[in-house]
Amino acid sequence: MRSWLGSAGCLALSLVTLTPAVALAGKAEVGGYLRVATRPDSQGGDGKLGYWNLHGRLLNEGPYAALEGKIDLLERRPGEIEPWASAHVKFEGGGVGNAEPSNGSLTQWRMSQLYVKSGNVGLKDFTWQVGTLDYYFGDLGLYDMRPAQIFFETVGLSGRYQTDTLDVVVGAGDSGYFMKGSEYNTVFTAGGAARVRLGRFFEIGGGGQLMREPEVGGNRYAPHYTPDVGYEDWLRGEVVEGFFSENNGTIEDFPDPVATSAGSAKAIGYLGFGGFGPVRWNNFYINYQTLHPDNFTTETWQDEEVILYVTELTDERTQLNLGNELQLKVLPQRLDAVWGVLYGDYSDGDNSIAPSNHARTFVSTVLRLQAYVTPTVHLLAETSVAREVSKNGSAYREHIDSIFENTAGKTDSEGFEYGDTDTRETFQGKAGVVLSPLGTGVYTRPSLRLLYGVQISNQNNAFGNSFVETLDQYNDFGNVERHTHHVLALETEVWF
Repeated sequence: MRSWLGSAGCLALSLVTLTPAVALAGKAEVGGYLRVATRPDSQGGDGKLGYWNLHGRLLNEGPYAALEGKIDLLERRPGEIEPWASAHVKFEGGGVGNAEPSNGSLTQWRMSQLYVKSGNVGLKDFTWQVGTLDYYFGDLGLYDMRPAQIFFETVGLSGRYQTDTLDVVVGAGDSGYFMKGSEYNTVFTAGGAARVRLGRFFEIGGGGQLMREPEVGGNRYAPHYTPDVGYEDWLRGEVVEGFFSENNGTIEDFPDPVATSAGSAKAIGYLGFGGFGPVRWNNFYINYQTLHPDNFTTETWQDEEVILYVTELTDERTQLNLGNELQLKVLPQRLDAVWGVLYGDYSDGDNSIAPSNHARTFVSTVLRLQAYVTPTVHLLAETSVAREVSKNGSAYREHIDSIFENTAGKTDSEGFEYGDTDTRETFQGKAGVVLSPLGTGVYTRPSLRLLYGVQISNQNNAFGNSFVETLDQYNDFGNVERHTHHVLALETEVWF
């Protein structure tokens, strides 16, 4: 990190020293976002209507804030092609006092972006960026997702060429710290994206990135695999036990890891159109990615910890994600609508026996209507329907005792399945009053909202909770059967 920041500082300093003092500027700008809510929940939930944003972000997200600052190191003058430079930093997190479990702890915050940008240095309409490189085509606002995004994990160097009709970015760097944290190993990353605007009504884009983690012999955090590990034995935590049941010896006789390399990739696409008739704008995003494999897990044998390297057991995971959001003017200045659709198909070529988030499909649709009683008083209604299907058997419990009927209706205490169905179907409905000081618009902020939400799901207790789920005879708290969940919310959301 220091080397990148040092390069960024040298770049900015060189620009400053080569430019007359009159061109310098210390103008600073600050922008950001915040969301905070109180959501009384009399059913033992955690203040969220469901598990995640598959049902729309509304009432399914916790508190959050972001603060982004920019300072001009060298003034950018409109209409001129002289060099310019600016420094950027972004802090964000979900630690908010009285609104979430950490009670505002700063451990829930991080500096997520830090970079220097400099333009018109050597090339007209070309911007260099050193530091974090996050780039995306746009948002699925209803879901709070960015399916068409690259370089989110990367620190490095990028170049961006921008005109009124063309936007091209290419970059390279290292994603190791984001992906592996304290178990850092270099993950070389390179990629790019391009977007073409055809008039005011249509634009299209695409791109991708490649990641490569090199083989480094002797580095325990580099990719390795432990020979002759069966996938089922690994899931059960019985690899070491099985080895010593077939082989006499000591822990030193357990196979040593073998060094290898690892890779991952992502391709993204984007299509946008609008500005005609009732269509404000429509965004369609797609990505296909092969996920980076895991590094290692552990098992215990005779009170000793044994490390299993699992690159070869986790290197066939893929994801396909598609999302679309259509914004409509149904009745000008009276009624707006936003309709979103999200689909995902996740596969794991190594795993054909156990339910997993890496082996499933899901589809969701969300419709939000916002009616304007006055320019500042609005009525909001939103519905969502979602279906999730496990590819490897029963991942969901429909009832309190469904754990006893997990494989073709038969009890299997040694099985991997969690419940008695491979499908979760969920409906959510939300409605309430919105106060919007800046006027009409579904995404106009600030927004003050009083909302009621209800969720109905075939899964029992399909929301964050602290219920005891075991059926052990010594369970003091008993079990609860509940398929309907209610939340009342008083919340505010601001962009500035």
